[in-house]
Amino acid sequence: MTEVREPAEMEETTGESAADGVIDSADVDIADLDPRTKHTKPFGWRFYLISFLMVDVVAVGLLQWSVWTVEPLRGFGGFISKMWTSNDYQFLLNMLILAVAYLILVVLINRFWIASAVFLSIVGFCAVADRFKVMVRYETIKPSDLSFLKSDAGSMVGFIPTGSSRVFMDAAIFFLAMVVICYSLHQRDGRRKFIDLHSHAKNAAVRLLFIVFPGLFLGLFTAGLATTGSWSYNFAQALGDSPKLWDSVTDAQANGTLIGFQRFVNPKVMDEPANYSEKTMAKIAKRYSQAADEINQTRESNLEDSTVIMVLSESFSDPTRVPGLALNKDPMPNIRAIKSQTTSGLMLSAGYGGGTANMEFMALTGLSMANFDASLSSPYQQLIPKLSWTPTFNQLWNDGKDSQAFHPYESSMYSRSSNYKKFKFRHFWTLNEPDVIAHQSRIDSSPYVRDSDAYQSLLEKIDTSKSQFLSVLTMQNHMSYDDWYSDNEFQATSTTDEPLGLDETTQIQTYAKGVEYTDEATKAFLDQLDNIDKPITVIFYGDHLPGAYASASDNTDNSVALHETDYFIWSNKASGSHGTKLPDSTTAFTSPNYFMAQTAEHMNAKVSPYLAFLTRLHDKVPALEPPVVNKIQSWSRIPDGQALYLDKEGNRIDITQADKATQQLLEDYKLIQYDITAGKGYLKDLDFMELPKTEALEEAEEAAKLPMGTKNAGEVPMVNGKLAAAAASQQEGQGAQSAAQ
Repeated sequence: MTEVREPAEMEETTGESAADGVIDSADVDIADLDPRTKHTKPFGWRFYLISFLMVDVVAVGLLQWSVWTVEPLRGFGGFISKMWTSNDYQFLLNMLILAVAYLILVVLINRFWIASAVFLSIVGFCAVADRFKVMVRYETIKPSDLSFLKSDAGSMVGFIPTGSSRVFMDAAIFFLAMVVICYSLHQRDGRRKFIDLHSHAKNAAVRLLFIVFPGLFLGLFTAGLATTGSWSYNFAQALGDSPKLWDSVTDAQANGTLIGFQRFVNPKVMDEPANYSEKTMAKIAKRYSQAADEINQTRESNLEDSTVIMVLSESFSDPTRVPGLALNKDPMPNIRAIKSQTTSGLMLSAGYGGGTANMEFMALTGLSMANFDASLSSPYQQLIPKLSWTPTFNQLWNDGKDSQAFHPYESSMYSRSSNYKKFKFRHFWTLNEPDVIAHQSRIDSSPYVRDSDAYQSLLEKIDTSKSQFLSVLTMQNHMSYDDWYSDNEFQATSTTDEPLGLDETTQIQTYAKGVEYTDEATKAFLDQLDNIDKPITVIFYGDHLPGAYASASDNTDNSVALHETDYFIWSNKASGSHGTKLPDSTTAFTSPNYFMAQTAEHMNAKVSPYLAFLTRLHDKVPALEPPVVNKIQSWSRIPDGQALYLDKEGNRIDITQADKATQQLLEDYKLIQYDITAGKGYLKDLDFMELPKTEALEEAEEAAKLPMGTKNAGEVPMVNGKLAAAAASQQEGQGAQSAAQ
């Protein structure tokens, strides 16, 4: 006889009570009603734990596969094995962070195997996208790339390389296999809900805890990873994290793709100045607009009427100035002679043996690394990708349309390829497509393109019909100086009681020979510029000393000497500033942030309010850099200590004892830099970066305002490409409007 069960018994059987009300459909799995699953047993917790760890390892492996385009399995094996070969635990660090995200997803979905499939799908998609970008640009995906998903999703297509069908096929096979495995396990597992306490309230509370607290950990870890001294920064460092910010792919390979991504999410730029506001910035703009007017009363030329060439000569400096070192001959007689005849001096560098991009950043923007937070060690990687306004000096030449850059190396280094687009350079010529630099020969067994070829590539792009801004970053004297040159007559010796080591001697002698080659190539380059009937001014500087002076760097008393490179500002015969040499009292010492202001002074050219500010500051504080150390650039942070300020004689300045005018300038500098890099950008709309209009430009504006039929209304002058097209377009519009009427 069939037993009839009372409703109360049914409620007890299903684990629901009348007090619970309507059953939440989100907690009901169709599989619970499937008779085929009635007799399946839930997997044990040990099996879940092992499966969780296996999925986590696979996820880390997928992300590392994305950055190892050659022998990915070997690369992943090395990533794991360095835990016992060098006590670096970046693998565990990446596992931990991924595990937290995985746990949140499991609890959120509350179905272990479905969550596992979703998790691996998300990670797999990210890995494929990252691999494509590495293949196309040799850069990893950064947080700034995600903006494409909102504003320009079509741009992501540019990350898909040709011949990528194999990657798509492998990804599809992996996805299908993963779905089959996870679905099969889901069907065999009697535990449908991962957390099932048979009480809605307890269920919700426990799940909420396992979502909120891991989510809070993940968010706080990511937010603080790039901030020096934060708990997440220290935790990552303890597990072996060592940022390699010159190359995002190298960083991902060494420290993990996920950690490499997270360190760019929330870099700390600088603290907000106490009095930062729109009103304050308006006062600053007015103050230096008046300063510009004063300066411009005695200036007769215009920067953009000349072609300006900025030469960053890799590791160039005078080795005869290094304490305790002697050479048997002068490696730079030509540049020494040039410096004696034109504006020149020593440049205080923030780096030793590295830090090229930071000097380049300061020279192009006029900003200073001394003002940034210690966490911001690489603006090109940590800052520029996040900025919407990036005013650089090349943009003074027709809003960047008449500017080009040359670098005979990989375009991806320091994310230059992406950053130069933001800087509005029309072309960036490197060893990579699409703009491949023309000349690429080497000297003997050197792995780097010779300076003479870098110069020749630039010379061929000079347009005598218009003014340009051209930048070249050489590579010839890049580390590591491994006895490259066959006929090297240089001999290096110690002038102290301690002789040079064999390796140090080889490196110094190789470097000295490279300096000689640079010296000869630079002299020939300037001679060729002298033959061009177009005003051209050259800013030449070494970015830092080579990291070859092991003996000298052991002595901290040599810190300043090991951070001073050579620079000069030179104009060709067609320039009105040819032969100009500003007084040594104003040029003996500088830092790269001042170069454009000094160039304007050398050329007797009118300045913008920003250049007027830099001119005033240079007069009070000739050189400033963040704290310096006698070792090759570390990318985890700016070194500890006080920023370095030099006076006109090269002596350190105690800035706390500076006069009020100097203190005011330094405070204004922080406000200006904060507004541009981390603030609201108030200066953008206050013409702070704008040079005074030339007479020709004013004529073009007036012509654009004239009604049709006015005499000479159609004769719209060209001023470096500015306004001419706009004026003509406006006149055409007026004509069309008249015709319509």
